[in-house]
Parts: sequence; structure tokens; C-alpha cells
Amino acid sequence: MGIDDLEKKVTYAAGAIALLLAGIFVPRLLKATKVTVTATPGKGNVCKAGYHLVASLCDKSHLAQPSTYWPQFLEILIIGGIMMIFAVKAKRAGVAMCALLLGLALGTVGFPFILLAAWLIIRAFRLQKYGDASFAGSGKKAREMSQAKKAGRAYATPGASATTSAPRTSTPPEASKRYTPKKRARTKKK
Repeated sequence: MGIDDLEKKVTYAAGAIALLLAGIFVPRLLKATKVTVTATPGKGNVCKAGYHLVASLCDKSHLAQPSTYWPQFLEILIIGGIMMIFAVKAKRAGVAMCALLLGLALGTVGFPFILLAAWLIIRAFRLQKYGDASFAGSGKKAREMSQAKKAGRAYATPGASATTSAPRTSTPPEASKRYTPKKRARTKKK
């Protein structure tokens, strides 16, 4: 089963956010940019070598070359694009994996992508177990299954076919016709 319309819309929105995040890197890819690093001052408001005290923080600026940003830009662009392709093909596992990878690669900014992956995995579990991915639908199916179990009647799971839901009488396996004789004791040759 592929992803439904709600999951597709959320995935398209996440893919658009990924492409927007990749777009943020474009100005940094075109020229060297000035990056400011801050640190807390030591005892007596003294900064480490290379830092300057600005207000209550130590401040240091350096020039970052465009090659610094290329790996992360390509990572966001490629994984975001693959996630969109999986969404078009309605592949839940591919979307969840790409969202998880993107979330882990982006760190704190990628937390929404990790939530998307978790949400898709939970919906896949509910769909497989209860036949409905929504919270309300899976809860209803779970209650029906619980009541059927308490009443002692069989409840057909969504993935089971009509032939497997019927009770079967099991017979023990036939005895094997093969006979393996016991090993004789070995005699030593003289």
C-alpha cells in the first residue's frame, strides 16, 4: 500500500522546506562569507587569543570559503529531491527513510523531519495491524479485536484472507519412514 493523500501533502510540504533550506545556502556558495563565532569570556572578562570582547561575549570573525557549504547543500538538495520522488511514487518506507536521514543530517533544524519519519512509521504500523492508519480508525479496530478476544470468537485481522480466518484442525505430522540404525561400537584393528 502506498501513502494516502494526507501523507502526500505533508511530504510535499516537507520536501518544499528541504528545498528552501538548500536555497538558503546558495548565497554562501557563490562567494566567501564572513562567519562570526562567539564564546563566553573567562574569569575577569578575558577572552581567548583571537577573540575580542563585545558586550558580554567573546567574538571572532573568519572568512568561510564556498567549499565549506557544498557538502551540506548537496546533501539537503539530493535527499530532499529523493524524498519528493518517493512521495510521487507513494512509497512510505522511502519517504520515512529520507526524512529520517535529512533530520539527522540537519541536527536541531531537522527535528521536524525526524517527526515526519516517526509519524509515517507509526501510521504504517497501524495500517498493517488494524487496517486503518488514522488514530480514530485504528482505535476502533483495536476495541473490536479486544471485545472479540474477550468473547472467545475469532476476529479476522485486516491482512488475513478468508481461508486463514477459519479455524483449522491440526493433525500431527506423519512418522518418518526413514530408519537410521544405531551405530556399532568400533573395533580396533591390529
